[in-house]
Amino acid sequence: MTGWLAGKRALIVGAGSGIGRATVDAFLAEGAQVAALDHDSDKCAALRQQLPDTPVIEGDATTRDANDEAVRVAVDVFGGLDTLVNCVGIFDFYRGVQDIPVERIDEAFDEMFRINVLSHIHSVKAAVPALMAEDGASIVLTESTSSFYPGRGGMLYVSSKFAVRGLLTALAHELAPRIRVNGVAPGGTLNTDLRGLDSLDLGTRRLDAAPNRARDLAARTPLGVALSGDDHAWSYVFLASQRSRGITGETIHPDGGFGLGATRPTSA
Repeated sequence: MTGWLAGKRALIVGAGSGIGRATVDAFLAEGAQVAALDHDSDKCAALRQQLPDTPVIEGDATTRDANDEAVRVAVDVFGGLDTLVNCVGIFDFYRGVQDIPVERIDEAFDEMFRINVLSHIHSVKAAVPALMAEDGASIVLTESTSSFYPGRGGMLYVSSKFAVRGLLTALAHELAPRIRVNGVAPGGTLNTDLRGLDSLDLGTRRLDAAPNRARDLAARTPLGVALSGDDHAWSYVFLASQRSRGITGETIHPDGGFGLGATRPTSA
């Protein structure tokens, strides 16, 4: 490995699985000290078993208390904090405005934006004082291909990811020059347990449970690749490192070229 994050002290929110879990491993491999926050007790137990030197905080990232506690633990253990990553998210399985009963819209909206947007706001709010005290501090938020292109989620998911894109822009402007703020906008991802909204009876449904997912993901990208959390994690590494010290308010798109608007030609 390159040691790009040697000396960095990071808090990764939503670290228990998927992209967040892969980012924990990538940060550790690149020399960072990492603290992890996740709401799922089983995932936290697995992290503690697999990574005994990594502080693991169990708590709801949509709340002030959990984020404050995670930052406190990271600062106490590491002596400071200079990197925040948020990978928290939930999905709506392509439900459009015509698919959601009117009596469920308010509850579904609140659940989607609480998890996909408010969790990011609370994590940033909690971490900013510690980040401001360090040189070279950075924040990396998780957007989505849906932050830029409709059709990669339903009405609420796409709206929430556009909101994260706006949040990133506002934070990058506000927190400069002390803190850089950037985003990663993954395309479809293998081996993610991104689940659906409880408010739409989708809470037990997982995005990676679709049959032939790898084939379908590869077919819709010009590069013909089905990317995993491990692939996406290196975008977070780059944005957290000093190699990107001149970049803020920007987004990396590990999506196989989805934005080019064409899929691979099929063979005859």
